[in-house]
Amino acid sequence: MVLGFVWKSVLYGGAFEYRFPDQGKAPETWKTVVGFMQDHTIGEKETLLDVARLYGLGYNEIELLYPQTDPWIPEPGSDVAVPTEWVLPTTRHQGIVINLPEMRLYRFFPKIRAVKTYPVGIGEQAGKTPEGTCWVVDRSIDPTWVVPASLKEKYNVSMITPGPDNPLGRYWLGLSRKGYGIHGTNFPWCVGRSVSNGCIRLYPEHIEQLFHETPVGTWVEIVYEPVKVGFRRGEIYVEVHPDLYGKIVCTEEYTVQRLQESVGLDGVSMELLRAALQECNGAPVAVGSLGDLEGSENPFVCNNGRACSPRRGVNRKHPTEEEEEG
Repeated sequence: MVLGFVWKSVLYGGAFEYRFPDQGKAPETWKTVVGFMQDHTIGEKETLLDVARLYGLGYNEIELLYPQTDPWIPEPGSDVAVPTEWVLPTTRHQGIVINLPEMRLYRFFPKIRAVKTYPVGIGEQAGKTPEGTCWVVDRSIDPTWVVPASLKEKYNVSMITPGPDNPLGRYWLGLSRKGYGIHGTNFPWCVGRSVSNGCIRLYPEHIEQLFHETPVGTWVEIVYEPVKVGFRRGEIYVEVHPDLYGKIVCTEEYTVQRLQESVGLDGVSMELLRAALQECNGAPVAVGSLGDLEGSENPFVCNNGRACSPRRGVNRKHPTEEEEEG
């Protein structure tokens, strides 16, 4: 039984409206937390992985909320909260943004200020997905996979032709970073896990959508933000994920720095912030109030110097080599 399952028709065929912070707009109008929590009643023989896919989530997003529940045998009839709510990551170009720690992709449509989001699978520890800025250079339907030298012993072949055994699935978006792409999968339960050789994997139904809405030349930003800071209706939110690749020395210091670089700490409850960091469940949590920031002389600047305004860098055709290398 599904309760309140309406998010796919929220706006523009499944996209959510957003509004990045702007020094000329009242803070109450800022909206970088999108979606909403939902409820679901577990059916007979239904797994948490089934629930995750039904609501457009990866395995990791359900696991973080219910770490003590066996994902294969949840109790039928029990009610679970479904975290279809997200803080938007920072972006310079508003094309595709992939945030590695949360294993989620965001497809921005800046002309209508709308965003769609999909769960992804990413590179494992031995084959980490690299951070940086690149762009889509080719698009293929039913691609042939040329097996990398490092995997030939595992697959015992040099290439795999289109079909049900092809790990690339039906759709491929090749990136300017050689050897990497965004594609489907023949094993849907890998979405929300770090098990690939570095590429980005989507559910078959999601890569089909993304493929048709992503032309060659689309910007792709791959970022590493285990903690995101967002705003909605005058409140400050954080969304906390595990430090998947072990890059953050101190999560609290990292989060405080993110807040200081944006709106400061005056409206933040440190008690609520520390509780959110401790829980680390991947869902947005309100930790304070923006207060009266209208008329501030400083533009909003996110982590790594990225402006959250949609104006910065949008009109450039391609990134520089320094940007591509991250």
